[in-house]
Amino acid sequence: MSPDSDPVFKRVLIKLSGEALMGPLDYGTDPATVEAIAKQLKSVHDRGVEIAVVLGAGNIYRGLSEAAAGMDRATADYMGMLAIVLNALTLQDALEKLGVHTRVQSAITVSEVAEPYIRRRAMRHLEKGRVVIFAAGTGNPFFTTDTAAALRAVEIHAEAILMAKNGVDGVYSADPRVDPGAKFLERITHMEALQRGLKVMDSTALTLCMENELPLYVFNMDDEENIDRIVSGERVGTLVST
Repeated sequence: MSPDSDPVFKRVLIKLSGEALMGPLDYGTDPATVEAIAKQLKSVHDRGVEIAVVLGAGNIYRGLSEAAAGMDRATADYMGMLAIVLNALTLQDALEKLGVHTRVQSAITVSEVAEPYIRRRAMRHLEKGRVVIFAAGTGNPFFTTDTAAALRAVEIHAEAILMAKNGVDGVYSADPRVDPGAKFLERITHMEALQRGLKVMDSTALTLCMENELPLYVFNMDDEENIDRIVSGERVGTLVST
């Protein structure tokens, strides 16, 4: 399908890892990479698709990992939430430079730089054509950004989660970087992914998606056309559904 065709989704949530912002760097944020991601989001947004984004913090936290070693888990998780806020503001700036109205909603209070997470306000922003970036995970330690993505997607009635991966085309029967015999899986159910322990997202998040019949599209972020292809209805990467 061409980008001129009508999108098959009206509202999606895109899950980006912090590593997606690193580009060629060992850790940190690569401005060219962030700009390229912002352009991909703008392209889909311009087609009338309502977009919410959940970010990770691996790009920043990788640099902090030694400092966090041996630290209380809750404290380390709160550090990660603050790192996500930094990533959210970076992506917001890149999107607004392209003329895309964007709001950051944080699950922890940072009122000088972001709105608090309020579900109904988030949905109103989406209805008005603004991109909404959900920052700081769920606001609770011991929960991953995968769980935050599943939770927010269900709350805002997103029709699908688009899980962007770095250098991997989708879900495999094993880690293809370790097992050369790993088979690519074009389609799988949530339950199969849970039972086989496949690294789609953590089990809490996957269970939440399964219970709410929320499909996941796991795809390679390296191809800049992939998000556009998915919202056009093309089969890209792996579809995880009920």
